[in-house]
Amino acid sequence: MRLKAALVAALLCPAAVYSQPQSIRIHAARVIDGGGKVLSNATVVVQGSKITSVETGNAGPATYDLGQLTVMPGMIDVHAHVGWHFDKDGRYAARRGAPAEEILYSAENAFVTLMAGFTTIQSPGQANDAELRDAIARGVFPGPRVLTSIRPLNDNSGTPDEIREKVRQLKKDGADVVKIFASASIRDGGKQTMTDDQLKAACGEAKAQTLRTMVHAHSPESNKASVNAGCDQIEHGVFADAETLKLMADKGVYFDPNVGVVLQNYLRNKAKYLGIGNYNEEGFAYMEKGLALNAAMIKKAVATPNLKLVLGTDAVAGAHGHNADEIVERVRLGGQKPMDAIVSSTSLAAKSMNLDKTIGTLAAGHEADLIALDGDPLTDITAVTRVAFVMKGGKVYKHVAVTSHSR
Repeated sequence: MRLKAALVAALLCPAAVYSQPQSIRIHAARVIDGGGKVLSNATVVVQGSKITSVETGNAGPATYDLGQLTVMPGMIDVHAHVGWHFDKDGRYAARRGAPAEEILYSAENAFVTLMAGFTTIQSPGQANDAELRDAIARGVFPGPRVLTSIRPLNDNSGTPDEIREKVRQLKKDGADVVKIFASASIRDGGKQTMTDDQLKAACGEAKAQTLRTMVHAHSPESNKASVNAGCDQIEHGVFADAETLKLMADKGVYFDPNVGVVLQNYLRNKAKYLGIGNYNEEGFAYMEKGLALNAAMIKKAVATPNLKLVLGTDAVAGAHGHNADEIVERVRLGGQKPMDAIVSSTSLAAKSMNLDKTIGTLAAGHEADLIALDGDPLTDITAVTRVAFVMKGGKVYKHVAVTSHSR
């Protein structure tokens, strides 16, 4: 299998990750801290894998003087299928290949995601996610920090008691989150598929096991049932209405609507999916309609007071490395304020994963996960797609010459 040339270089050549001095100083004209603040002429000081301070003013020479670039925390995608890929024939690989081949495809996707500025992702259900997560954590190859559900639950997962047992087994197997399918795919109309009792069993047992839950739910009925079952996060919600969105806000449930990447990617790569499983003409027609539905829904979501919108893409084969398009589309389609969109992809996303004391904010004691953008995303949100510098855990993985956008 052919890997990206850059990934091969990173795997085979240790110099692909820049060696670091004991203390690193990163200076830029603008620093967005992830919590809603902007600092001018600031320096982020890093020692080892941690940020030790964020200083303003001329505080001495910088290890990396990033000039007019904008520094911000590494972005977080709370819903990315890092293992989904096209096979050697350019078709969606619905069936798993050899384990070695599968992990290499996952590694390639992880690498391009990191290079796009995403230093943490949550991958809801892929057979080799745990191995990928652990290998990246060991430093075997470059990639974002990975959290995974290992495998999902759905309406065929059994009785409430059987579902509770499966949640307990996920905990034993090292899952970071429980992924639940409460509704059908948008290609199949999105109707509720799990019963209310099944949802209560899944989300109730997950809480008992100190596991978070993320629920695939398109219809208002499945959204409401999931919220009322005590689930933590709703995915998609294409048909969510004002009442449903208010219920999420009132209950403090996180909402990850996926409006800027997944459907666009499917339609762009239709020939690579068509004819596989339920990827048929009828399904693609649903997805075409879904674009307009998403555009209307995200406007309502952004306008819902206190709704906790987090950044997730549902990135599948063909979408990896394009994750930041979700941020652009939420601002463009939904009218979300650029700063709110940035917070949703940094500190709020971290909080949704119970990692807000570790990542998502540029602050002393946090992991040194930071990126630099060619441009100012507060005036041109497309700057989030122009990542010129990537540091994760105190190691620099990308440092390229700037373009005219930042001059």
